[in-house]
Formats: sequence, C-alpha cells, structure tokens
Amino acid sequence: MPVNAEAKVTEAAATMTGGAALVNGLIDHGIGTLFALPGVQIDPLFAALYDRSDEIRVVTSRHEQGAAYMAFGAARSTGKASAYAVVPGPGWLNASGALATAYGCNAPVVCLAGQIPSRSLGRGIGELHEVPDQLALARGLTKWAARADHPADAPRLLATAFCEARSGRPRPVHLEMATDVMAQEVPVGAAPVLTPWTPPVDPKAIERAVALASKAERPMILVGGGAQSASVEVTRLAERLHAPAVALRSGRGVVDESSWLAQGWLAGHALWADADLVIAIGTRLDFPFRHWGKDDRLAVIRIDVDPTEVARQFVPDVAIVADAAAAVSAILAELPAGLPRASRESKLRALKARSEADLDAQMGPQMAILRDLRAALPDDGFFVDELTQIGYASWSWFPTYGPRQYISSGYQGTLGYGFPTALGVKAANPDRAVLSISGDGGIMFAIQELASAVKYGLNTINIVFADNKFGNVQRIQRERYGGRVLGSDLHNPRFAELARDFGAIGVKCDDVARLGDLVAAHRDADRPVLIEVPVGDFPTPWSAIRRPPVRGQ
Repeated sequence: MPVNAEAKVTEAAATMTGGAALVNGLIDHGIGTLFALPGVQIDPLFAALYDRSDEIRVVTSRHEQGAAYMAFGAARSTGKASAYAVVPGPGWLNASGALATAYGCNAPVVCLAGQIPSRSLGRGIGELHEVPDQLALARGLTKWAARADHPADAPRLLATAFCEARSGRPRPVHLEMATDVMAQEVPVGAAPVLTPWTPPVDPKAIERAVALASKAERPMILVGGGAQSASVEVTRLAERLHAPAVALRSGRGVVDESSWLAQGWLAGHALWADADLVIAIGTRLDFPFRHWGKDDRLAVIRIDVDPTEVARQFVPDVAIVADAAAAVSAILAELPAGLPRASRESKLRALKARSEADLDAQMGPQMAILRDLRAALPDDGFFVDELTQIGYASWSWFPTYGPRQYISSGYQGTLGYGFPTALGVKAANPDRAVLSISGDGGIMFAIQELASAVKYGLNTINIVFADNKFGNVQRIQRERYGGRVLGSDLHNPRFAELARDFGAIGVKCDDVARLGDLVAAHRDADRPVLIEVPVGDFPTPWSAIRRPPVRGQ
C-alpha cells in the first residue's frame, strides 16, 4: 500500500465500543457531517454519534441513495473526503448507485456499512439484511474495502480507508463492521498516522514535455476532473503557451470560463482539427480520442496521477504520472521565458463568440434558459447538472468561474443523482448558493429528500423542468425505433404543491422567461426552494456534443 505509516500511540488505550472507535476516527479525520440512515445493525454507531453530537453532525436521509449522493456532493464540491453510513444488504445496495458515481468521478467518499452478527457471516442462514459476501460486492465498486472484525481494528482500518480514498487517484472506499463488534466494549488504542501518497514527478518526463511544448505552434489543453486542484497552475500554463483550455463536464472551471483562454466543447472540436499538441491533464481523453480522431501530426502529453490511465487507449508521446498541480508546476519551472509565439487572443475570442452563436442556432431555447440561470447564480455559486435536456445543453455552455463549481455525474450518467447531490454540496458549503436542475423523471428518484433538506436547512434552489416524459428516451424511441414509444410517458404530481407539503417553498413558473428572476429572488430564501417549470420539446443538444471525426480519416 503506497502510504507512509507511523503507529503513533500518543495516549493510553481507552475502553470504548466499536461504534465509538469509528466515530473517533471520523472526527479525527475532519468529518464534521456524516450523512446516514439509521437501522438496527448500526444502532451502536448512532449511540456513539449521539455522545459526540457537539463535534459531528448527522444528516439523516430518507433513502440510502440520498445519504451516499449527499456525501458525493460534499466530496466533489470541496475535494475533501466525505462519509456516509448505512445498514448492510439492501441498505448498502440502495446506496450503490451513488458509490459507482463516486468511483467514476474520482470522489473520496468513505462508506461505513453495518454487517450482520459476526457469528452468522458467510453461513447464509437468512439474518436480517444478509446478502452473500457484501465485502466482495464492495470491492467491485471501490478502490479499497475491508471489514473490522474487532473494535481495536477500527482506528487502523479507518485511517487506512481515509488514506486510500485520498492517495493517488481519489476514489471511494468501504469499511464495514458487524453489529455485535460495533457494540463490543474493549480497550482501543490510537490510530496510526497515515500520509496520503502521490507519485513523484519524473524529471525526464518533464524535460520531454517541455521540449514538445516549447516548439508547438498550436497547443491546446484538455482538462478533466483530475485537474480541479490545479486551477492556478493550469491557468498559468495556458497563459504561458497561449493554449486554449477545453473541458466538457468534470474539468469545468479549472480555467475561469470568463477568460478567452477557456473554450467550450464545440470550440474544442474545431481546435482539435488543427492542433499540433494536446496537453491532457487529469482527463481520460476518451471522447476526443474515440470520436474526433488522432493522427501522427498530433503530439500528446498526458498528465495523470493514475499509472493505469496514461496509456489505456494509446501510448502518448509523453506520459507524466503525477499529481496535476505538481506536474504542471514542474513544466512551468522549466519552460523557457518569452517563448517566441504570436498571440492567439483575437482568434480565440472570435472562436468563442462564433461557437456560442452556433449553439444559439442549434439549441436556442436551452441557451436562453441557461443564460438566465447563469445571470441569477452568483459567480461563486454551484451548478449541479442532471440527465435532462437543459443539463445536456449545459455541458456545451454554462460559464463556470472557479474549480469544483460545476458538478456532474461524469460518465456514469446517473439519472436522479442531482437533487440529493446538491444537498451534499450545500451541507459542505452553507454560505454559497447551490442551484440544481432536474427533469420530471430524474427528480422523482429522490424527491423524498426534500424532507431532509427542510429539516437540516439545506436551502438549495431546485428547478424541475416538467415535460411529462423521459425526454431523451422518448427522442431515441421516435428517431431510431420508428416511433415505438413505450414506457417513456410520465404521470406527475404537482411538484410545487408537493414541495410546499414538505415545508419547502414551491413555485410554479408558467413563463420560462421569468425563471431567472425567480431564481434570483429566492437566492436568500430561508427554506429549500423548488421551482416547477412546464416545458415542451427542445431541439436536440447532441449535435453540439457528438461531433464527427476531424483527424485520422
């Protein structure tokens, strides 16, 4: 395991339950809020949480997926580890979609799961909430998974869990404990101090990267979620090289998108056709490589903290396995001062304006809505997308002015993730505005979390675009399957009234032109807000995203 470990026992072992040992570990690792849903196998954990309630807050969800998505939102918006706790079996499985989303989005989420009594593990006798080999299931969805079989194991294993979640490529981890072990009182020592690990920067790889970057005439930068903690460094690199920085979802805001250097996906497609160097930072580079094409005239530098990622699809000209900020800083330190390169500012400003005009022509109604929402959201506010027509359009255009402010479900495309994720974002960032958008299909996956939002003062603004169908599914049924529409029409509640029944503010917006004003008017509301917006069909957003090959044909 790539960690530095010191077993620093700074105090004598204290007698406590396994649940108390877990709570101590959460607090020691900076967890101020635990998202959870109580149940019999984690009752000892909740008893310990009660005893430390002045140091750690419990936000109870109304479904296990809600707790896990809230932890995901907290982790994605801060870059710090977050945690949730659920009962085993069906409770853990209910949260598994969020766990998979955290895995796909490289979010350091710690799952604490209960387990059936230790005497029954592996026997298949039908204990409450028993599933075959939960630990094996967890290992398929996480970076690291373990079970604490004794309370004294908890400090070491929880320290390992947090270290693994934050070392190298951040990803979710799982630690489970049987309910009888949680309740057992024994002497428990202090946790070891484990330092998260990242690979060192290879000076020779930096030298090769600098050589390529110095001679490139039309470089571009592609950024993904792995660059979110390197905003300052990536921006400096873009400025030094006059290299436009392009992102689709996870890399949004790494370079302030009010800058001419930050270009959208449509512009990125045009730039790809003529680029002589691509510097890919913290991105799988999957979409451009598979869809836009590659040829021998395009050199590629890949920077990724995961050694298995840099050559997954092709061998780049230079592979740098390192933390993005450290690698880019090393490149900047070695780049010659005053590179002889003409300014590209005027051309890139024109490209940005032209791309926005093209988006207006392709999906004008969505663009009008997104402009109003952008104007209503503070510059440092968070935008949580969804699998809905406005959400898809936002991949192409929603100016994001800082890192971690645009939250998406990445390649998992998890319908219904948005609203509970937004609650986690708000819990971790109580003084900043959080705006989530949903369709009438996706919102129903977690509408019950309005109860949690009201109870805990998670005052997000949530927009529900209601077209009475799974819009994208129905579009495909009509366009690709001869109009054989089945299962995609929806029967809906009155969303605004439903929100009011939960104790939230519910507003129905029958004129979409008023939406931005409604959002602005409710930014400082003392309760969660749900705005229901009836809509019809929208132009397809996919023509702006799925662009044809421009190289290697």
